[in-house]
Amino acid sequence: MSLKNISGLKREDFQAEVQGKQTDLFILRNNKGCEVAITNYGGALVAIMVPDRDGKMANVIQGHDNIQEVISSPEPFLSTLIGRYGNRICKGKFTLEGKEYSLTINNGPNSLHGGPTGCHARVWDAEQTDERTLRLHYVFADGEEGFPGKLDMNVVYSFTDDNELVIEYKGTTDKTTIVNMTNHGFFSLAGIANPTPTIEKLQCQINADYFIPIDNTSIPTGEIKPVKGTPFDFTTSHEIGERIDADDEQTRNGAGYDHCFVLNKREVGELSFAAKIYEPVSGRTMEVYTTEPGVQVYTDNWADGYKGQLGATFPRRSAICFEAQHFPDSPNRPYFPSVVLKAGETYTQKTIYKFGVEK
Repeated sequence: MSLKNISGLKREDFQAEVQGKQTDLFILRNNKGCEVAITNYGGALVAIMVPDRDGKMANVIQGHDNIQEVISSPEPFLSTLIGRYGNRICKGKFTLEGKEYSLTINNGPNSLHGGPTGCHARVWDAEQTDERTLRLHYVFADGEEGFPGKLDMNVVYSFTDDNELVIEYKGTTDKTTIVNMTNHGFFSLAGIANPTPTIEKLQCQINADYFIPIDNTSIPTGEIKPVKGTPFDFTTSHEIGERIDADDEQTRNGAGYDHCFVLNKREVGELSFAAKIYEPVSGRTMEVYTTEPGVQVYTDNWADGYKGQLGATFPRRSAICFEAQHFPDSPNRPYFPSVVLKAGETYTQKTIYKFGVEK
């Protein structure tokens, strides 16, 4: 497979021995000449090269240009895989089959994204099977970050000729555990730059009539609330920035948008439309499809202009994340869709990010 790429990233800058394993850079390419670049450290996306309405290619995902900066990023979850539990668990505690488990606290009083050494900070075994497919494999040890059960997780990234980045997850456990995998892509459809433009002019539609309100530590209050009449109503397309700083307890609690939207589904687990964004200057679009019941929408509310790949910088609100997942703190909310996986069962998830242009 050719290692030339249009992103300007160099494979040798991603090659190192970390945690006793080799890290590397993998390039997926389709017949339109578009590319996705991924490193097996955290499964991080470091380039998605897609055209604007004039055919000009740009990188629309935030990342770094060498393995050392991926590892020491100011944003540890920058465009990585997340697991074994995406999002927050209140005070890092949950009870499963009568036993209480305690997780590492890494976000205020709570556990976030599987803990500080979740799979975003691990080297995955990697095999590129053809020009458009990368297979990743990681085994979470029993007790890792406080979670029960050995969890054997496979993730396949593939890139289609329709400019769809498809992410498929498949996992099994040897004893009852909880699982909520996701991908934390920080998307900048205008193209990363110095500085990367704000996402506040993006037009956004989210296929959700309800969202999950949070307290001031970003833990669900327990309500499932209609979006109608709130700054969270994206049932028709709206500018992201239009209501992001509304005088509203929820946008204050999230410092903008950092909330799980309850996706409209005809049936549990169906692969269906979740969201769409349109960037008016470039004409680029991205559609999100997922089998998951929710999508956490995060508007990059805490970035401070840190450095990314090839001289780009990432100011506050220069990216948007659509993290397809089950709901935050589900283990402590029995009426939320279950995140429990038992021995003999298989965890699956499929999420698609489809890139396009509008004239």
